[in-house]
Amino acid sequence: MNIVTNKKCILILLSVLCIYLNVHAQNVDSSNFTEDYVKFTKDQKQFNDWSVSIYGGVPWLITADFTSVDNGASTKWRVGYDFQASINKQISHAFGISLLGQFGESRQGYGSKKVDAKTNYLAASFLGDLNVSSLFRRIDNRSSYRWAIHAYAGIGTIQYKAKTKAREQGETEYSTTADVDMGLKSVFAQVGPGVTYKINKRWDTSFKAIYVMTGDELFDGSGNNGHYADLHKGGKSDNFITTSFGLTYKIGKHNEHLSWVDPLREMFTKINDVASQQQLEVCVFGDKDDDGVCDDWDRELDTPKGARVDGSGRALDVDFDGIIDLYDKCPTFPGPASNDGCPEPQKLADDAINPLIATMGGIQFNLDSDKILLESQPILDKVAEVIIKYGKGTRFLVEGHSDARGSVAYNLNLSKRRVTSVIKYLVSKGVPPYQLTGKGMGFKNPKYPECSPASKCPEWKNKENRRVIFKLLDSVE
Repeated sequence: MNIVTNKKCILILLSVLCIYLNVHAQNVDSSNFTEDYVKFTKDQKQFNDWSVSIYGGVPWLITADFTSVDNGASTKWRVGYDFQASINKQISHAFGISLLGQFGESRQGYGSKKVDAKTNYLAASFLGDLNVSSLFRRIDNRSSYRWAIHAYAGIGTIQYKAKTKAREQGETEYSTTADVDMGLKSVFAQVGPGVTYKINKRWDTSFKAIYVMTGDELFDGSGNNGHYADLHKGGKSDNFITTSFGLTYKIGKHNEHLSWVDPLREMFTKINDVASQQQLEVCVFGDKDDDGVCDDWDRELDTPKGARVDGSGRALDVDFDGIIDLYDKCPTFPGPASNDGCPEPQKLADDAINPLIATMGGIQFNLDSDKILLESQPILDKVAEVIIKYGKGTRFLVEGHSDARGSVAYNLNLSKRRVTSVIKYLVSKGVPPYQLTGKGMGFKNPKYPECSPASKCPEWKNKENRRVIFKLLDSVE
């Protein structure tokens, strides 16, 4: 009976093994594996992942024969110091590791017997950093991300020299009770929580409370072999807490650090982008002018190279003066070809009579952002130049618009933020602030009103709805 049972078990195991090998062979098919495989390189990095930190704080002996806080007849606090420095490597958005060095001095004692002790220490450790906030952050959370809760755990080695002075026994000088070097015999573990605040793209500030487990009974200075047996019961493992405030500088050329990025949100956005792209047809007749618009629906097949185009393949002319933006030195102000597309001083003065004429639109933003796109900054530079050169004595209304995503109140607030970004940018370029008046419109007057909801339109139309435009107002008195 056992032989039959064993044979059945062997046959079942062989069947499972065959199924596994068959599936594995399909998965490692070279044609499927190499078709979409792209090796990640350093040049593809978008985020910084190195940083350095410094901390300053206080160590507190809490589970030891001699402690930092005595709760006897009168509470006595013995305050030491602790300094830390670390080099940090962010592995993912939620986890990083640190090489940590620290030195300090703990102060402790046995108050009822009038015993004072101090321990000078030097430690080196590896510390794991789990960003709990990033780990549990929702992919549809669009709120500002500046606070994060962390959990730390690590292991290291410590050297220390503990000294004790028993005043009740007449001792006036500290005597050494323990002198331990770094090594396997002085390995310690540590664990604890922390909270981090993002000051800006380069600096963070943190507070953390780390529980250090030394694993010995000599760190507190209570002695060995009964040296101070008459002063304490003995037998407690000497553990302490370090409470520290610190600053972190994020190293690298990129604008953002990996610890403040949620890749699930990036993936969520890319999935939507891919889904929208899959709805587009493949270019059947090619793209002769290389403007990104297929010839089978390109209404301008000879677009000059380098010109920005709209969805129909026509070169953009934002100010509608008949000169495309590629050749227009003032792409947001209408002007004659004789003046390279820039308005003549007298013409701008004439436009000031009718505030509905002069329109300088086209400043665009990313989805759910008030950050000006890099491609729009040259346009704003030209706007600033023209206002400074020709716009003296005039005022301009800066209108902010959004696409249909989000609630009415949220879109109104977002458009106001975009207006503020543009005004700050123009003022930084020398435009007098009294010449600019801002107004948020939300989705009230979109360029493409049919894009409600936003899913009804291709992304380029929603992108143009997320814009800021300018209107010439009455003259300044």
